[in-house]
Amino acid sequence: MKKAILGRKIGMTQIFDENGRVIPVTVVEAGPCVVIQKKTVEKDGYEAIQVGFEDKREKLVNKPMKGQFDKAGVTPKRFIKEFKFENVDSYELGQEIKVDIFEKGDKVDVTGISKGKGFQGVIKRWGFRTGDATHGSKFHRAPGSQGAASDPSRTFKNRKMPGHMGHVKSTVMNLEIARIIPEKNVLLIKGGVPGPKKGYLVIKETVKVK
Repeated sequence: MKKAILGRKIGMTQIFDENGRVIPVTVVEAGPCVVIQKKTVEKDGYEAIQVGFEDKREKLVNKPMKGQFDKAGVTPKRFIKEFKFENVDSYELGQEIKVDIFEKGDKVDVTGISKGKGFQGVIKRWGFRTGDATHGSKFHRAPGSQGAASDPSRTFKNRKMPGHMGHVKSTVMNLEIARIIPEKNVLLIKGGVPGPKKGYLVIKETVKVK
């Protein structure tokens, strides 16, 4: 991996290409991120860099993290991730990573936390078929039998049942960067990305090129 950046989802809009076609895009505030730690083979057993995005108040940082930020000479950051770049040696503590590392047309994978839907039944959560919509059936949105009394007399693991829906780590792959606005630290990514507005995102060059 050579390119990656952290960002925040602003929302969706649309732009027009040179042929006048409408392109739906997600607006992402990407960076600037700063390098807060370098991992080395000698000390950590592998090479990587940790980067931080978006300032937060110093009183919210514990002492170990404060020491790490002070060593890098940067202000405390709210969103921190680690990347195993191929060119780790070219990065220094405190160095900024901006949107200009990407170019228009680059393919990226975007990772975020999907929208939470709360507690949902099997119809919405798993797409189960409903029961008869007649008055006498008394079976409309129930999950059905879970395990017979005699055989198997238990419920199998991984049975699709009602429960908490959404709010899980999700990745959308092979999205295209439609436009870059460096002066505003903004990426316009073609299509939708996981998560709600103001949700944090990880944007990396794609691992499966079509």
